Amino acid sequence: MAPAITLAAEAPKLSAANTGFMLICSALVMLMTPGLAFFYGGMVRVKSTLNMLMMSFISLGIVTILWVLYGFSMAFGTDSGSLIGWNSDWVGLSNIGLTQLWDGYTIPIFVFLVFQLMFAIITPALISGALADRVKFSAWALFIALWATVVYFPVAHWVWGAGGWAFELGVIDFAGGTAVHINAGAAALGVILVIGKRVGFKKDPMRPHSLPLVMLGAGLLWFGWFGFNAGSWLGNDDGVGALMFVNTQVATAAAMLAWLAYEKIRHGAFTTLGAASGAVAGLVAITPAGGAVTPLGAIAVGAIAGVLCAMAVGLKYKFGYDDSLDVVGVHLVGGVVGSLLIGFFASGKGQSEVEGLFYGGGLTQFWKQCAGVFAVLAYSLIVSAILAFVLDKTIGMRVTEDDEVAGIDQAEHAETAYDFSGAGGGAAKTAVTAPVAAAASKKVDA
Repeated sequence: MAPAITLAAEAPKLSAANTGFMLICSALVMLMTPGLAFFYGGMVRVKSTLNMLMMSFISLGIVTILWVLYGFSMAFGTDSGSLIGWNSDWVGLSNIGLTQLWDGYTIPIFVFLVFQLMFAIITPALISGALADRVKFSAWALFIALWATVVYFPVAHWVWGAGGWAFELGVIDFAGGTAVHINAGAAALGVILVIGKRVGFKKDPMRPHSLPLVMLGAGLLWFGWFGFNAGSWLGNDDGVGALMFVNTQVATAAAMLAWLAYEKIRHGAFTTLGAASGAVAGLVAITPAGGAVTPLGAIAVGAIAGVLCAMAVGLKYKFGYDDSLDVVGVHLVGGVVGSLLIGFFASGKGQSEVEGLFYGGGLTQFWKQCAGVFAVLAYSLIVSAILAFVLDKTIGMRVTEDDEVAGIDQAEHAETAYDFSGAGGGAAKTAVTAPVAAAASKKVDA
């Protein structure tokens, strides 16, 4: 009898379909950062609109350059001690072949690295919403560079890099519940505990100046999030990416409805801000879990996150921390909820065979999720607070009180979001021409 012949596994080949799909997903994720800028920009007062837009937009510039120079190498290079990666050939991205495939996949390294770049860009931008109205733009730009280097790049390696401790432990984070949302939310909390409250917090009205802008931003985030989530499987040869796409839509819808229901019961109204915030809470919560749960599980994840995040946004008034645009309440809480619920709702039929408590798997995965969640939360909170403290004591993090009251747009950017001085402008007539007309009328009467 002839000896059995063992065939070597066929090496993966470049897939034009998967490559094109991932390039589209990368562009969708890039769109999320301007979408976030609109979302945050509409939620602040008029005098802070441009600053809020710029705090997101500048991340596109800073993080891109750092990613090329060393960020990709730190996040996805050869593991060192389960804490950080490094590959000198990737520094500057000069020694990567154009058709060189990413490890075990059918897409080029360049496609993978640009997809991950968009994650690295939006994560520090998420933090900015907690700091609205009061941070120097130069200090914020420096904070982004430092934070990306000592927090985001290492945490991305922990969670997604081969050899990273969370990756090896088996912590499930499909697209960024820990590495992106808990990371950013904990950082936001750390920074605001250092820099303090806005002038007039809990005294002056600080309502959103443009709810249409908020809804536009939320819509762009929802749209771009399909690339964020479905693209994280790096292809769709086995249907997991399609499952994630469906679960993204389902959980977001459930969270929006749950937030609105809570809002109606608690406050007596269905608000547009609540609809937008609920949708984002659902997107955040399903990000880590969507590849592991069924669509019914996604409904549960979204609904639970919608209610808990709606409850959490009020904690800042109870505990006295000024999270301007509810980054802690939505991103930190939503990320924690979505990550931990994997331990209950993982079905074993998606990205892996891991089963949660409700599918007969016990609490093993839940405890793994807890390890990932609370390690990232603690690291980001502490290191971010230290960075903010150092910057505050050296170059200063906050604008002056006078500049904050007058408007940070004018102080930091020498611009305003809206020009009311044009001919025929209703505001111009009210603020400028009306007093002149009144004075002329008095002369006539005299």
